[in-house]
Amino acid sequence: MRHARVKAEGVGYYHVVSRIVDRTFRLDDGEKDIFRGMLQRAEAFCGVRVLTYAVMSNHFHLLVEVGERVEVDEAELVRRMTLLYGRRRVADTLRQWAAWRRTGAAYLVEDQQDKLRSRMYDLSAFVKTLKQRYSMSYNGRHGRRGTLWEDRFKSVLVEGAEGALAAVAAYIDLNPVRAGLAADPKDYRWSGYGEACAGGRQARAGLAAVHGSRWMERPGDWRHVQRRYRALLYAAGEERCAAGGGQVIRPGFVAAEVTRVLEGGGKLTLPQALRCRVRYFTDGLALGGKAFVEGVFERNRRFFGPKRVTGARKMRFAEWGELRTARALRVAPVQSSLT
Repeated sequence: MRHARVKAEGVGYYHVVSRIVDRTFRLDDGEKDIFRGMLQRAEAFCGVRVLTYAVMSNHFHLLVEVGERVEVDEAELVRRMTLLYGRRRVADTLRQWAAWRRTGAAYLVEDQQDKLRSRMYDLSAFVKTLKQRYSMSYNGRHGRRGTLWEDRFKSVLVEGAEGALAAVAAYIDLNPVRAGLAADPKDYRWSGYGEACAGGRQARAGLAAVHGSRWMERPGDWRHVQRRYRALLYAAGEERCAAGGGQVIRPGFVAAEVTRVLEGGGKLTLPQALRCRVRYFTDGLALGGKAFVEGVFERNRRFFGPKRVTGARKMRFAEWGELRTARALRVAPVQSSLT
């Protein structure tokens, strides 16, 4: 079923998820490095900001800030084009623009520039740019043809408040833990938190923005951001045993206990829930405080049934605090099977 996509008025924050077609595991370590490089170039070209991310073997998660559209003059446009396409291709484009202008066809330059600018400060255009650029690169390197991604990405509009942003960011950075690829989120280098722990300034700045910290103005404040984030990232996770059973290799809450709580309608703590699969974060349409979700509902009533009179829905099975979602998701919104 094709769901509606809601977008913010002005600055907006989004959790984006997109998967490889047929969910095949195509992204090995080298491909993840290539994808991350393209992510950074698409981010710079489109004028968006990636606050944190996780590149997995068959999908990716992003927490993105999309700002309001601003004027982009030709010099800035060329700079962004160079970051995305490289110097050689941009040099060819500049020669074409010069030729058009010499022959009195400057309108062709303006048309092409307008098309490039239309891809900026827009969530859909940013994700399309990223996925298309990576698909072309991957297919060329692997002698492959055809689509690489499932046709449509998922997105949830997230309130730009620390509570909502931090929960979604932690959920993203815990993806490798849920998938069994790392016992500690800091050890997975294709994620925002892993990159930040390795010293990445851009990744640290993204997580500092999530937690409302101006760390770049106060050297050493990354430790403050990290301490606040650890409360969500380092809760006791699901217990795992060595192959064949026996010795526990990672302590935490027992899987059977998680299942019992969920099936019995009980509540997990927020950090525990973030280590489960939470559909609210991928299918909830909008996530944040009650007033925020109600506002999204009022602006997008056409996406809801005529009998619905309120927008915010409480989230079940965990201590979500003031967080609400726009969809109730009655079927398995929180799942103990960590996939």
